[in-house]
Parts: sequence; C-alpha cells; structure tokens
Amino acid sequence: MLTSIPPQAYEYTNEHHLTTLYRERLTTAAEAVQLIKSGQRVFVMGNAGMPKVLLAALVEYAPNLRDVELVHVLTVNESATIAPEMAGHLRVNAQFIGANVRAAVNAGCADFTPVFLSEVPRLYRTTLRPDVALIHISPPDEHGFCSFGVDVGVSKPAAWAATTVIAQVNPQMPRTLGDSFIHISRLAAIVEVDEVLDEVPMSTANPIEEIVGQNAAELIEHGATLQMGIGGIPNGVLRALRTAGKRDLGVHTELFSDGVIDLVEMGIITNERKTLHQGKIVAGFVLGTQRLYRFIHDNAQVELHPTDYVNDPYIIAKNAKMTAINSAIEVDLTGQVCADSIGHHLYSGAGGQVDFIRGAARSIDGKPIIALGSTAKKDTISRIVPMLKPGAGVVTSRNDVHYVVTEYGVAVLYGKTIRQRAQALINVAHPAFREELLAKAREFNYL
Repeated sequence: MLTSIPPQAYEYTNEHHLTTLYRERLTTAAEAVQLIKSGQRVFVMGNAGMPKVLLAALVEYAPNLRDVELVHVLTVNESATIAPEMAGHLRVNAQFIGANVRAAVNAGCADFTPVFLSEVPRLYRTTLRPDVALIHISPPDEHGFCSFGVDVGVSKPAAWAATTVIAQVNPQMPRTLGDSFIHISRLAAIVEVDEVLDEVPMSTANPIEEIVGQNAAELIEHGATLQMGIGGIPNGVLRALRTAGKRDLGVHTELFSDGVIDLVEMGIITNERKTLHQGKIVAGFVLGTQRLYRFIHDNAQVELHPTDYVNDPYIIAKNAKMTAINSAIEVDLTGQVCADSIGHHLYSGAGGQVDFIRGAARSIDGKPIIALGSTAKKDTISRIVPMLKPGAGVVTSRNDVHYVVTEYGVAVLYGKTIRQRAQALINVAHPAFREELLAKAREFNYL
C-alpha cells in the first residue's frame, strides 16, 4: 500500500539505490490516486503537461471522495473534472481561465481566483497550499532528477509546496534545463506512461493582426529582449520580425511557441545582447507543437524557471530594452486596459500582463506595449471604447500603459494628459467609430 511521503531533501545515493527507490514507488494510476483523501486540495499541472492518465484515474475514483479542490492555472485539454457528475466530489479552482473551464466558471460550477502569474507560486506556498500535486515529468537522469519539461513556471513551486507528489513519468516529456528539476526521492508514487504531448499549433495571424504585428515590430529596437505570448498578434509580430532587419534580439517571457524557433534559426534571436541570462532564452513554460518540444529538449540555449522569478517585475527590469507586447479585450479613452473579462463575463485572467508591463516600464529603454485589433465581431464593435463595460476588470491601469498599438498606428500615452490620451487613442481607433468616440470624449470633458 502506498503512503504519503513528506517533502525532503533529495537523497544523493548510488545508481543501484536510485533504481530500487524508483521501483518501490512505481505503481498504477488507479492505485496512485488513492493517496488523495476527501477535503484535500490537489494541484494539477497544466498546459501541454497535463497528467491525463492520472486525471482520468482521479475522475474514476472521484465517487469515493468528497470536496476535493483541484487548483491549476491554464489547462488546454477537455477535462472530465468539470462534468456535472463531479459535483460534490471534485471542484476546479482555476487561477487562469482557459476555454475548457470558461463555461463552468461562469455557470458557478467552478471557481476562479484572480492573481498575477508572478504571485501564483507564493499563493501555492500559503493560501492555496496543495496537499497533493499531480505532475507530468521526464524520466530521471543518472542522479535521480526528473525535469518538469514543458511546464516549470507554477508546477515546480506547487510540487515543492505539496505534502504528497504523484508523478506521471513520460519518456516523451522533453528534458528542459534551468530551475526545472525534481528528485525521485520527493515522489510518493510514480506512474509510467509513454504518450505524445498535446500540441497547440500556432494560430495564423489574420490580415488585421499582421498589420498590428508590423506596427508593434517597428517599436522593437536592435538588441531588445522580448516578451510576448501566443496567438494571432504575437505571431504577427514574429512574422514581421523576419523581414524587419532587427538584430541580436533576446527572449525573456512567461511562455513561447514555435515562432521563436524560426527567428533563432534565422539568426535574429541570438540573446547575445541580453543584460540578464546572456545567451539564454528564459521562460516559465512552452506551448506549441512537437517541433517546439524537440527544440527545447536538453537545449542549453533554453532555461525554464518558476514564474516568481521569470515574471518578477524586478527581474524583468534587469533586461535592458525589455519590450513587452500584450493584448487586450478593450481599452478606454483614458488608457485603462481590460484583458480578462467581457463585462462581468469572466474570460481569462491577469496572467503575466501586469508583471511584464511594469517590468518593461522599469527597464533601461524598455517599452511596455498593448497591441490589439481596433474592432471585434466583423467591425461591428470598437475595442477602443469611451468606458469599459460594466463589470469589466481593469487588468492594467491607465498609469501603467505607455503604448497602445492597433492596425491604424501607435498611440503613445506615457506622460500624456487625459486630453492627449483620448485624442491619441481615437486616432488609432477604427475610422467608423472615431466620430462616436470624439462625441463621448467631449461629453466626458476629456476634449
């Protein structure tokens, strides 16, 4: 019978002992999840690293449990953990709302805890400390260390905080370097799997996103260090950089996808002029295709670290020319940015936007950028608005915003009055909405 094993310093032992230790903790998923007890809090590794075999076993075992809370950040797979029959047994508490849990959160069937990504590790060490962590890792090396692979950012801190760690060990999980390892002596149960990691292919930027990307790329200087996420606009920026003539770019970001590989291979991203972790791509996690997972495997050019380091504004600011490019759902005429909700409808979360906007603002020659298309729903809704929708969350305050980029240009807001801001934002709004925005700005006495 498996028993809970409290966290401990790793056991530095000979190879024979490591093999024995590994085999002693090797079990089935069905038996491993029986370490979870009613009323406990369970961390679930997310992104492409979701431990699907363990989760399937937990769902099967759930009728034996009551009031188990599952905490996680972004998950990208459909999950039976939010099915109606899980009510009273399992309840999700997300710290970032992905598409797979959005309906459940807004229906009141799952919970959402707002938090900056930089603060999630501390949250897991304190208020949301897990009793159990379900993780997905690479096989151990000759010293007994396994890598968290594609998802280090919040997964390593959560596993370190948990009393019991249950690991899904997969030879197809890449071995990533950095602060990314856990020793087998910390694992209460090991379940071996051999499965391909889920892929999230890069979305193709639409024509508007391509132009937004080009406008944002013009703000990037030679030798800049970049942060951007995934999606149409970041991909538009990366595509624009292929022909923009920029040199010696670096990367310090919470996540990256396949588009970065192209710029590395073209010699545009070299990381040579970084003022922190020179020569290294630094991130918290990755999300992409098998090409990306092969690229990061045992690649000394790439380091993954927990997000309380990667996303710490103080650390970010150590990168000179830090250029942070983030998106928004809507921006009001004073520069307030809503990025997590559509009115009162919860959509995503703060993620790392504020972490990087503030870090870039404090960087030498840094540039914090909000980039978005000027309209939504086939040009029927302006995303530059007189005021945010009732209930909308202000993720990034007007005080933090320096640049707002749309397909119509760049609005420079830093150091500008409300009057100047309103006019600058109207100038980059869609022409069909500019008269309406002007009228509202005058009604509010902004102009």
